[in-house]
Amino acid sequence: MVSIKLRGVWYRYVGGNDWVLKNISLTIEPKEVVVITGHNGSGKTTLLKITSLIYRPVKGEVLVDSNDFWSLEEDEKLMIRRKVVYVHEKPILLKDTVLGNVAYGLRIRGIGNDELLRRCKEVLEELGIWGLKDFNAYKLSVGQTQLVAIARALVLNPEVLLLDEPYAHLDMKKKEVLTRVLSRRCRESMTLVIATHQRIDNTELSISKTVTLENGELVNTYT
Repeated sequence: MVSIKLRGVWYRYVGGNDWVLKNISLTIEPKEVVVITGHNGSGKTTLLKITSLIYRPVKGEVLVDSNDFWSLEEDEKLMIRRKVVYVHEKPILLKDTVLGNVAYGLRIRGIGNDELLRRCKEVLEELGIWGLKDFNAYKLSVGQTQLVAIARALVLNPEVLLLDEPYAHLDMKKKEVLTRVLSRRCRESMTLVIATHQRIDNTELSISKTVTLENGELVNTYT
């Protein structure tokens, strides 16, 4: 399984003068549940995008299984990226049905229709939204959109799943359902990284460590 290590990572956006992340070192081991906390603007989303191999750090290294990810060949990067999935707090869905959105990643991977439908149904039922399968994705509520995007990620069976504020738009019942689904996946094989400003029940998710960001710096790590 994939391990990801950030070593002395600095990041600022193109055209910006201020560092968004400053000298971040963090290791994500297989099957860990890591929670990243901090106020809005502390750098949580940027850290998730660095860890999920979307953003390349300006300084520092991102090691995947001890290899410098950004020095790898493009085909090697693609193979790794297919194991690491990131879901934004405000995801963009395709102009399609819910089922079409969840199936998209499987289709581009060449998964046959029978297997594709089986996997989509399993995930949508787990999250309690199978009944939405034929809905136009553009007509969903914000919370439903969030769950569909998470389903679209889970159906790929990622080794590492990174979620940005996954509970932000969910009611209590849906939060409990999502937590149970994530907990089961983590017990089986998945590594989970969550960025949130909300409190997460450690009893269900068995959090490995909590990382606190403040003004782009890692100020605390609790295990």
